[in-house]
Amino acid sequence: MPQRTFEKILNSFSKLSDIHTEERAPNPNYIILSIFTGLCGKKTAIIFIFAHKESNIQTTEMNDKYSLPKDGGLITKDIPEDLLHRYEKIPVTIFEHEQSAMLYVADIVCESIKAHENEYKGSRPFVLGLSTGKTPIGLYRELVNRYERGEIDFRNVVVYSLDEFYPIQKESMQCRNYYIRYEFLNLVNIKPENIHIPDGGIRPGDVTKYCERFDKSCNIDLMLMGTGQNGQIGFNEPGAYEKSRTRLVQLSHNTKKTQSIFFSGMDRTPDMAITMGIETILRSQRIILMAWGEEKTDITKSIVEGDATNQKPATLLQRHDNIEVVVDENAAGKLTRIATPWLVGKCDWTPKFMRRAVVWLCGEVQKPILKLTHNDYIEHSLGDLLEAKGPYDKINIDVFNDLQHTITGWPGGKPNVNDPFRPVPSTPFPKTVLIFSPHPDDDVISMGGTFIRLVEHKHNVHVAYETSGDLAVTDDVVLQHLDTVREIGLGDRYDEVKNIIASKKKGDSEPRALLDLKAGIRRAEAKAAVRSFGLDESHVHFLNLPFYETGSIKKGALTDADIEIIVNILREIKPHQIYAAGDLADPHGTHRICIEAVLAALNIVKDDEWLKECHMWLYRGAWMEWDLGMVDMAVPLSPDEMLKKRYAIYRHLSQKDIVPFPGSDNREFWQRAEERTQNTARLYDKLGMAEYQALEVFVKMF
Repeated sequence: MPQRTFEKILNSFSKLSDIHTEERAPNPNYIILSIFTGLCGKKTAIIFIFAHKESNIQTTEMNDKYSLPKDGGLITKDIPEDLLHRYEKIPVTIFEHEQSAMLYVADIVCESIKAHENEYKGSRPFVLGLSTGKTPIGLYRELVNRYERGEIDFRNVVVYSLDEFYPIQKESMQCRNYYIRYEFLNLVNIKPENIHIPDGGIRPGDVTKYCERFDKSCNIDLMLMGTGQNGQIGFNEPGAYEKSRTRLVQLSHNTKKTQSIFFSGMDRTPDMAITMGIETILRSQRIILMAWGEEKTDITKSIVEGDATNQKPATLLQRHDNIEVVVDENAAGKLTRIATPWLVGKCDWTPKFMRRAVVWLCGEVQKPILKLTHNDYIEHSLGDLLEAKGPYDKINIDVFNDLQHTITGWPGGKPNVNDPFRPVPSTPFPKTVLIFSPHPDDDVISMGGTFIRLVEHKHNVHVAYETSGDLAVTDDVVLQHLDTVREIGLGDRYDEVKNIIASKKKGDSEPRALLDLKAGIRRAEAKAAVRSFGLDESHVHFLNLPFYETGSIKKGALTDADIEIIVNILREIKPHQIYAAGDLADPHGTHRICIEAVLAALNIVKDDEWLKECHMWLYRGAWMEWDLGMVDMAVPLSPDEMLKKRYAIYRHLSQKDIVPFPGSDNREFWQRAEERTQNTARLYDKLGMAEYQALEVFVKMF
């Protein structure tokens, strides 16, 4: 790949301002395998590959390297702090990536412990409050690294954990504090007697007095916290009493539903939990609240800029006088200075950023683009845009044309048409296309219409399913399939598998024999779906990336074994177009790991000749859609194509009607897909574009 092309990819990954240096190197048990230095003679980054001396080669987490392309935005140089933060009720520090934010919080923890030790000379221990959940996992790993490098000592530190399920045994992998123990406490020199974790095994008759003792002893110097999407802190859920203290609480139906993925069903999930109360948390001398990922955008805005209310308990932290919110850019996405920075100060008005502001303005005044007036811009704080790019009617036409040029019925390029405004060039034709799908149905759910169009236009289309998706198949579905096989006389394993299912124990991983059957069901469904619109089965690839195949909802780390599989298929197919799920909602979820694996593989093949003509397009998963200000390509779907897409989704029968992990959205996948694409078409229509049945939209990564 030419240097300039690779530079564009790197700029898409990040601004590369957060450089890992040798001072940030991993602990002594790790060795650096590969360094990539870079552009214009400057060291840009350590290439995410480290190896443990006593283990298989393993890549570090890449969530600090994946971000969407940036274009324009608030000019922060020389902007007064009061102006930058004028909408914020709690001080908030925003980092480009979770990794950068986590290093910052680790610095705070280490500096606080050292300052305390210097002040008290060991006469009083430092009391550290720990949050359960996935938000602080990276922080705990970094603290272990610093301990192993001799940078921090935990001998005079006391820890209190925020919450725990009840009843549950502390050895259980479903225990809320499992990762705190095995990723942190067991790996540093904290004295056992200084560890205070709510006891999920305490006898029912002793719980009340136990909670009272726990609460009285809990006087925290630094509290590290995350929050749920509904603003719960610990198990203080919406409606929790502001003066509450450590206590036993009943879990709400929604919380049980959320946690049930770790217990293989609602019936196995504990009904109660022990949690610190809101008043207990507010007694802390200092609080750091962390949030990562797009799924936290709404609650981050509420905490930082909204009203304090017990319906969103985390907002009550506004009443603490020594609190800081630390977030990545994804979680900060709806804060005023990120979402509508023109309300804060001067901006860099690139064409895409200008489109973003105009689309927002259309929504505010409920007008299409070409009907916006000079006063509309002035009255909604877009005078800076008028000064930079005006007059207003020129801006209207420029943005209208820019958005209109995203629409194409030829996602692979229209042959024999030399139109520089089309999002995809006409040559080469036909193109070789590789679609990466995290699970065996994301392809048809999220870009099924575009997939169908590419096949119908005779492009050489391949689809690669990155994980088996086996855990999303219920036991009942397996038995139904085996019963069908038995009834038509092709074999009888029904009783054998029924016994395997009956022998499963709460908390154990799924038996491999059962997972293999579930994976087979999903493979058959995926092949049936793409067969329905004419794709040859030889173009269907099942990658079964190892990080996913743990037999548990808790996944492994991304390793070079995963990346090598993707490198191999890229070099085998040599695509002109790559499609991948560009999801940021969950920084530790399967979709996120899958996109990181693809980007890591592209980094390895960066010098391959075929990549010179390759472009990468990102689609969204089933829950969210791209903001129109970011869209680079919009593919219209006719009513007939909508039906073809729906029928392809129907082929995934194991995911129909009863979805194992639907979250709070009870719609079926085909309903989510249709309503989302139809809503996108309505948004284009409201902006003055042609009226379509539905639109699938994409962002160009490079």
